Amino acid sequence: MHCGQISDFLQLDDLLRDEEKQARESVAAFVDREFLPIVDRHYEAGTFPTELIPKLAELGVFGATLEGYGCAGVSPVAYGLMMMELERGDSGLRSMASVQGMLAMWPIYTFGSETQKERWLPALQRGEAVGCFGLTEPDHGSDPGGMRTRARKTAGGYLLNGTKTWITNGSIADVAIVWAKLEGAGEGPESIRGFLVEKGTPGFSTTDLHGKLSMRASVTSSLHLEDCEVPEDALLPGAEGLKAPLRTLNQARFGIAYGVLGAACACYHRAVEYARERIQFGKPIASFQLVQEKLVRMHTSLTLGQNLMLRLGRLKEEGRLSPAMVSFAKRYNVDEALNTARLARDLLGANGIMLEYGVMRHLCNLETVRTYEGTHDIHTLALGRHLTGFDAFGAQR
Repeated sequence: MHCGQISDFLQLDDLLRDEEKQARESVAAFVDREFLPIVDRHYEAGTFPTELIPKLAELGVFGATLEGYGCAGVSPVAYGLMMMELERGDSGLRSMASVQGMLAMWPIYTFGSETQKERWLPALQRGEAVGCFGLTEPDHGSDPGGMRTRARKTAGGYLLNGTKTWITNGSIADVAIVWAKLEGAGEGPESIRGFLVEKGTPGFSTTDLHGKLSMRASVTSSLHLEDCEVPEDALLPGAEGLKAPLRTLNQARFGIAYGVLGAACACYHRAVEYARERIQFGKPIASFQLVQEKLVRMHTSLTLGQNLMLRLGRLKEEGRLSPAMVSFAKRYNVDEALNTARLARDLLGANGIMLEYGVMRHLCNLETVRTYEGTHDIHTLALGRHLTGFDAFGAQR
């Protein structure tokens, strides 16, 4: 059952093209058939089902909006619906696909040389290779311009030193997009460059982060670069300055804003089913006013989020989607999805914390989604800057 069947109060399906519905339904069927039966086991074990990567590739979810190189070339709305159905399964599943397609493939497609594109994009699209995106550092998350990772020009290429952390797909990636400040180009954001670092390169290693209470069915790693020398052609020639990784993040954030509707949809669906079946005081709890009020709140936020993302998807297709709009959607939809998960957990009572019901798993995941790729507060400031013209980032002087 896809999200449109669970909730389409404003009949938005009427506005979808046939190919968009087909993309959604093929991913939804995959999630129901291949992923939901195993997600609890992987979440509990803290593992990701890597055997599903080739099957995800067959669905066309990797680099879905890109043209050529074997990519599907679907509309932004079709891509968003794919992400929504993946996240109906789990945020970790959607994150894997989002990082592969938008944080690894998109910058190669946009900033890479033709040689880099030919080498990596078909392999990444087919799931024969996995990619990751190395921007965040232990001491620099919301302020990536302050990164400490450095690149020094050598006779044969570049020498990289630094550490990246909270990297989805890190230890399973065959290629990492690593962002570093180029020595001799100053210390400001304009000195930042992107490099393709292949698995097995001397001086490049990864360690997985353990002890997570969220995003457990996801690979999260640190990347370590210690005198890691990459060849001249590892540099992404079109990526200059902080604007390059930020543009990349903006692509992924659109998918996040769409994707979290899937988690919200799963929680809402579970809550409605439970409320209809749970008998207290001689009748279903769905018949009580307070329960109906919570279900209406959940349904309202889900409906508004669906409408918002359909509109933004069409604007993106027309080339009119602004970063401020993406900040608005990421901030609003993630917060509303988290509120929906909390309400669903409350409605399910003690059962709400049990893995078999899925609600607490989504709730815990969404706490992470609220933080990554721009925290709630950072997107608030981005919107504030757009509305007022004043930049509230950084220290006040």
